[in-house]
Amino acid sequence: MAAEELDLEAEYNNRARVPDHPVHIAGWQRDSAAYRESAHCELELAYGPGERHRLDLFYPQSGDGDGPIVLFIHGGYWQSLDKSTSSHLARGANERGLTVAIPSYTLAPAAKLADIVSEIEAAANFVMRRTGRRLVVSGHSAGGHLAACLMARPNALEMPVRTVMPISGLFDLPPLVPTSINKALGLTVEEANRLSPLEWNPPTSGRLIAVVGGAESSEFLRQSHAIVERWGQAGVATRYHEVPGAHHFDVVAGLSTPSDPLVDMLVELAAEA
Repeated sequence: MAAEELDLEAEYNNRARVPDHPVHIAGWQRDSAAYRESAHCELELAYGPGERHRLDLFYPQSGDGDGPIVLFIHGGYWQSLDKSTSSHLARGANERGLTVAIPSYTLAPAAKLADIVSEIEAAANFVMRRTGRRLVVSGHSAGGHLAACLMARPNALEMPVRTVMPISGLFDLPPLVPTSINKALGLTVEEANRLSPLEWNPPTSGRLIAVVGGAESSEFLRQSHAIVERWGQAGVATRYHEVPGAHHFDVVAGLSTPSDPLVDMLVELAAEA
């Protein structure tokens, strides 16, 4: 079905699609706070001058063998949430021997989307400079968009990002323009096109695994299929992975469990970073 025939508000308004989303977000906050209490971590590291230019580093209890760092970028349509709702998602990778960095970034409308992309590039560069390691980048929803941006804009980075795992990512932004989601973002169609990774020259190597929940809207499924196809044609080794029965707010849950397929895929990507 063509996008103009869809109810784009219904397709993209995930909070309306999942009425019990406050329960999931409260669970993220609770589980994240508990993990920060027990984890080996460094909190509130400044990667830039802004109030929200902060990131947390979570280390494996037994050391990580000098492997790549997982950078996980939170979602919230670039206008809500922060790193404190994702701490628990470091657990699975930590227990498999990987260090995880989780940044916050300035939210819309205080920041334009182009500025948010630049902030995440600054966060990535901070982690690479501090550790001397390459990154495996993952992110949820808006964070999936930012993960793809990092891989597609290597000239902005200390070291190119070669492996990414966006989860329920957004890569084609013009459909958001007529929705309520755009009220804070203030995107024009032109800006939305300019900030869509699907409109950029794709990478010609590396790996991308696009994860999406099986119960998500047709547009979220389309977006993940589209980047797998477009980047795959350009030379990236791509894979599409649906989490069976998952909606937009529980699709990331597996990252907190070391034996989950999502963590298996991060470990796989880390071996090729």
